[in-house]
Order: sequence, then C-alpha cells, then structure tokens
Amino acid sequence: MTMCHESYGFLPCATNVPGNLFLVLTYGFLVYKGATYLSEGSELLLEIMGPGLVGGLLLPVLGALPEALIMLASGLSGSRDTAQHQVLTGMGLLAGSTVFLLTLLWGTCVVAGKCDLGPDRVAVDLQNIRGFSLTGTGVSTDSKTTYLARIMAISVVPFVIAGFPNMMKIHHGQRLAVLLALILSFLLVLSYCLYQVSFPWIQMRRLDYVKHKLLIAGILKHAQTLAPGRLQNDDGTPNVHVIRKLFHKLDSDENGTMSRLEVHAFMVGVNLEIVDFDRMDAVDRIMADFGTSSDDTLEEYDFVEGMKRWINKTNGSSKPGRNDINDYHERTRRELDALLDWSDEAEERTEEPADRWCVAKAVGLMLLGTAMAAAFADPLVDAVQDISNATRIPPFLISFVVLPLATNSIGEPVSALACVSSKEKKTASLTFSELYGGVTMKNTLCLGVFLALIYIRNLTWEYSSEVLMVLFVCVVMGLFTSFRSTFPLWTCLVAYTMYPLSLVVVYALAWADPGHELGGGMPQEKMSL
Repeated sequence: MTMCHESYGFLPCATNVPGNLFLVLTYGFLVYKGATYLSEGSELLLEIMGPGLVGGLLLPVLGALPEALIMLASGLSGSRDTAQHQVLTGMGLLAGSTVFLLTLLWGTCVVAGKCDLGPDRVAVDLQNIRGFSLTGTGVSTDSKTTYLARIMAISVVPFVIAGFPNMMKIHHGQRLAVLLALILSFLLVLSYCLYQVSFPWIQMRRLDYVKHKLLIAGILKHAQTLAPGRLQNDDGTPNVHVIRKLFHKLDSDENGTMSRLEVHAFMVGVNLEIVDFDRMDAVDRIMADFGTSSDDTLEEYDFVEGMKRWINKTNGSSKPGRNDINDYHERTRRELDALLDWSDEAEERTEEPADRWCVAKAVGLMLLGTAMAAAFADPLVDAVQDISNATRIPPFLISFVVLPLATNSIGEPVSALACVSSKEKKTASLTFSELYGGVTMKNTLCLGVFLALIYIRNLTWEYSSEVLMVLFVCVVMGLFTSFRSTFPLWTCLVAYTMYPLSLVVVYALAWADPGHELGGGMPQEKMSL
C-alpha cells in the first residue's frame, strides 16, 4: 500500500497527482491569505505611523516575505541531501514569479492600459478608438519609471556572480562566489529601501492615484443619495434604468444634455475632505472621463457609459449583501489616509492620538500573516515534491508554473490591471513602477535568502539554466524598458513570447547537460509516491 508523507505529522497528504495538485492549490491559497493579512496589517500600520520609514523599509520587505518563507522552507527541511533537492522548489517560485511578472503580466498591462498614440507617439489619456492596432495604440510612462526599470536590471548582478563559476566550469570558486552574491543581494535590498525613503516620489504618485479613486468613490456615493433607486443591481452590476433616471434628474433644463454648469452643480454636494480638492478640476475630470463630444456637454449615452465604467470599478470590493459603492468609498478613504504625507496635509487635520487597539490589530495581522505563510510553506513544498516524484516532472518546473499563481503573486495581477485600466499615463507609470519594484525585491531579498541557505547548509550551486533564464528575461525587459517610455501594443507580443521561450531554454540547457537534472527526483528518505 502506497503511503504519503504527512507534513508536521497531521496535515493531510495525497497518494496521487490530482490529490497533490489540490493540496498545492490549497496550501498556496493559505500562503496567499497570509500575504493578504500581512498587507492589511502593514497598511493599517502605515495609516497610524504615516509614510517614510514604514513605507520605504517595511512594506517592500513584507511584499516579498511569502516567497522568502517558501524559499526557507524548501532549504531547511530534512537532511542536507533532502534540502539539496527541495531547495530548487523555492528557486522555481522565485524564477517563476519574476518571469510571470515581466512577461504575462507586463504584456497584459499593455493590453489593458492601451490608448491611441498621438502624432508624437505618446499615448493620449482616455482615448481608445483605434481598437487593437499594433502600432497605433499602446501605453506611455514617465521618465521616472525608466529609472526603476534600470534598478531592476541591476538587481540581476548577484545572479551573475553566484552562477558565474558554474557557467564557466570553475568549481573551486563556487563557495566564494555564493558568499559575495549573498552579501551583494542584501546590500541591494538595503539600498533600494533607502532609495524609497530618500526619494518618496513613488508614494506621492500613488497618493495622486488614490485621490483620483476617492474622487470617483465620492461622486458615486453622492450620486447614490440623489438617484431614485440603487445604482447597482443585487449582483453588483450597474442599474442602467436608475442611471438614466439620475441623468434626467441632473439635466435641470431638460434639454437632453448635461452642460459643464450642471455637472458643477452636481459636484457641489460632493464632500471628499481632501485639503487640495478642486471642484473645477473634478468637473474637468468628469467631462474628460465621460465626454465623447467636442461641445463640452454630456449626452445621456456618455453619462450612462461613464457611470457604468466607474461602478464596475467598485465590484468585488464588498461582501455579499453589502453596498459596493459605500464599501469602495470607505476602503479608498482608508487607503488615502495611509498614504497621506503627514508633514504637509496632516498639519491641516485634527491630530488624534494613535489608537492602541489599531496598533495591536496591525501588529496582530502582520504576525498572523507571517505565521500562516511560514506554517504552510513547508507543506506546500512537500506537495510540489510529491507531484514531481509521481510524474517525474522536475519540481523546478512545477513550482515555476503553478506556485506564482497559487501564492501571493496572484494578488499582483488584480491590483496592477485595476490600476492600469484607467488608461492614463500616471496610472500606467504607477503600475509599471510597482511591477519593476516587485521584481527588484524578489531578485534581491528572495535570492539573498536562497544564497544564505546554499552557503550555510553547504549545498551545491548547480542550477545554471535557471540563472540564465532569469537573467535572460530581466536583462531583455530591463533594457527594453530602460530607454523608452512608450510601448506600442506590439510590445505585448514580445513579452508573451518570452514566457514559453524561457521554458524552452531550461529544457534545452538540461538536454545539453545530461548531468543536470533540474532537481528532479528525491533521495529515498523523502520518496512518498
């Protein structure tokens, strides 16, 4: 009878591939939930303490913590021989996350955020009438985003140092190379965090974006108070019938269009409690977001379609049975509070003492998230290894493809696509900046943890194909994004192509080097299938 290995002696295990795949998805989801609690706790702490050291030092580290814990679990469990085989699961997650973010997610962000390219080859905000023209549409970012792309490209230097002896067949210098790469990895982590503290323009740009989201939330909340019914159906979709009635209610002269003056009259009732809130700028925003005509008026169709787009942005922000619009407003309000620059705007607000309960809640959420990620990292690695043993598929490839989707990387596509879909240069800049920043932390912090395991446990670094794959994607995308700020739609095809190509590279190198097994198989003490 085939026996399986129970993690910690009591967690469920499986003796077949479907069962282990289910466990991978289940444990991956629990690690993701831990990452969610980490994020919620850090945002609450940021709301209490304000940006600066918390936003620049703590939050970037916490963002990469789940992957780092999985890396630790893969290299600390069992004997040295067991760790030698299992550690590649952690490397698979690191490589898979990096490649996934820079290929599939990067390309999808270009598709979701595309606008028409003007005569100067710069994307025109909110204009998207050319459909899927490969050369006539695309996204544009600001010059600061290219700085982060260059930092991301630099973050692969430790990979080069650590893998250089193996790639050059110089085995006697391997341990020294790992130590040098380990030190450099953590120095780069510290440097990147200090950069964010010293130059908080990333936080300020997010502040502007959140203010825009709060404007949308405030307008929708005010519109709900004026509408003759709910703006949303029970399933959260826009109630077009009520939206049309609201339009005719706001059309005070009953001429079938809303003028700028009527939009301004509607905005008078919106109170966002933002220090620099400018109603005229808000009116301009509505006219730009909703309007399609050139006569500075809104037709009924424009108003209905604009409200539908805004309402759809609130979907999924609340629990069943609750008001999505109000929940979206409250959540955005909290997000704005967490990002406010206390050195400027906080002086104009009434200062309140920090709530000890809020501090305890923030710390509790972060501890809970860390505990969940740490507790389920090892069972997740075991389940991946069991699938590898049963199918003879190298664990590196399983973790490369499955784990980035099952762990906290799944949260990044949702937030990135929601941001870039606003189809503006500033939101595209914010999205790609955070994408490059996330890859930088994975390439430095997670690699540093991996190298520490290699050095402390005296494991062998023999994974040149994985290193070359990460180098290939990061260098190509780093150079590609470091010297241009506009990306036509055809560039998404370049990104999409590199994902399957990266898998081909690994297999090709493994075939060329029969002695390199990509971590497939386990020592007999761990075989469970």
